[in-house]
Amino acid sequence: MGGSIEKVVQDRRSWYAINDQSPVTDEQIRGIVDFALLHVPSAFNSQSTRLVLLLKEHHKKFWDIVMNALRAVVPPEKFAPSEQKINSFAAGYGTILYYEDQKVVEDLQSRFPGYAKNFPAWSQQTSAMHQIVIWMMLEDAGLGASLQHYNPLVDEETRRVWSLDPAWTLVGQMPFGGRVKAPDAKEFHSPDERRKFFG
Repeated sequence: MGGSIEKVVQDRRSWYAINDQSPVTDEQIRGIVDFALLHVPSAFNSQSTRLVLLLKEHHKKFWDIVMNALRAVVPPEKFAPSEQKINSFAAGYGTILYYEDQKVVEDLQSRFPGYAKNFPAWSQQTSAMHQIVIWMMLEDAGLGASLQHYNPLVDEETRRVWSLDPAWTLVGQMPFGGRVKAPDAKEFHSPDERRKFFG
């Protein structure tokens, strides 16, 4: 750990080929999650993000849930690509589930009615900040990760298996593990096409 922030941002990629080995301890992984919960900002200091860290057999259980949920909606003759993708995530070491607590969002809406319609979007932005900070910290720790979205397909069963608060809304899932095969080269659009400077 300890790379410059610029290098970590540059090196962060979506790693789909991962394994069940970790270059860091479970305690260090938990430390990454706790660091993000303590230090990532949120609108009105709402601290609405909730994180669930699934390691080892819990991680594999989650991807079993995803696999079963997909089997119920994807025709058998078209299932092979989905199965291959889910197996690649299940092959990893752990998964982080990103939730937003709707009780917090609704409380802010009631206390600040002038901003009520904005709080759901701000909640999503809060989650996104947690996602990128944790993703970068996993990268810095030598782990490969990606961000997936099998919600709401798996929401109910995931909530049941881990006895999660019904007010928590699942936003995304981040499987991670040891790096097996580097991602393909990435194409970049020029910043000249994407920004304007004034002043």
